[in-house]
Amino acid sequence: MWSEFLEVPDQRAQTGNALGKSMKNTQIDAIRDSESPDFAPAASSSMRVIEAAMLEVAQSAIPVLLLAEQGAGKKAAARRIHELSRRAGSLFRTVRCATLDGKLASADNPLGNGTVFLDELADLSQNGQSWLLGELSEEMENGPAPRLICGSARDLEAAVRAGNLREDLYYRVSGVCLRIPPLRQRREDIPILVEYFLKKYAREFQRPIPFLSQETRRLFQVYSWPGNVGELENAAKAIVALGDESVAMGGLRQMLLRAENEGNGHKVSLKQASRAASREAEKEIILRALTRTRWNRRRAAQELQISYKALLYKLKQMGRSEYEAS
Repeated sequence: MWSEFLEVPDQRAQTGNALGKSMKNTQIDAIRDSESPDFAPAASSSMRVIEAAMLEVAQSAIPVLLLAEQGAGKKAAARRIHELSRRAGSLFRTVRCATLDGKLASADNPLGNGTVFLDELADLSQNGQSWLLGELSEEMENGPAPRLICGSARDLEAAVRAGNLREDLYYRVSGVCLRIPPLRQRREDIPILVEYFLKKYAREFQRPIPFLSQETRRLFQVYSWPGNVGELENAAKAIVALGDESVAMGGLRQMLLRAENEGNGHKVSLKQASRAASREAEKEIILRALTRTRWNRRRAAQELQISYKALLYKLKQMGRSEYEAS
């Protein structure tokens, strides 16, 4: 039943007893989960298969490789496996492989018995691959080894054939491979995810949970979501942040309706529509921040958590650069 989504490579090497010494703090995103992971129970059969497999692999220390498009939820799935495991009370860390090289061993920062998620394995340099393989082969001297989960949006077998990824490392980290389907292939999950993210950001922003119109719900269902779950989360976040569904969804709604009504005329892609909606939402957020700060652009930039220079650039794009700070 799992064969379509779960793979076990023909060659399989057991992970060593260590990931050894840890990586420098400046190149690691370390998270100790204090909240529930960003993983809502699925309605689609394809994701239920993945969830069942995650529960199964969480009970062992076998290394897991998560394959999915960008934004499809690899990090959330890795964190979910961690939360389902006996290591749930320990540290969960994300390491960006693009920053990992052979100089990152640090004896004063042990990983302990937590879980390490290596994000985008194909970005690992040759030095980083050699270092990691050595750490996987070395026995841990100061405590138990961490659980290793890797993720990739690229074809790792192609990377191996091209000589960009060491074959021995690939088989060492891929004890079990799980393929997470993109959001467009599991549309039954969209309503669940929308409600999940609306509630999440309502709590975060201390605002009421928005009630979405039928038209907005339809747009969520028909859109192709090239950015997957990450893009959907940003859309839900914008609705809560603005407190105005019509503003957040206005650009997307108008462009989709125009595309539907023009028939054989000018076509507007859903990706273009999404970008337009994002621009409209960003514009509204900026203008509201400027209104609250009486057009003090430095204060508005601080409130928006962007640099003053970035705000000036965005105002120029909006045609508002003539306004001076008070």
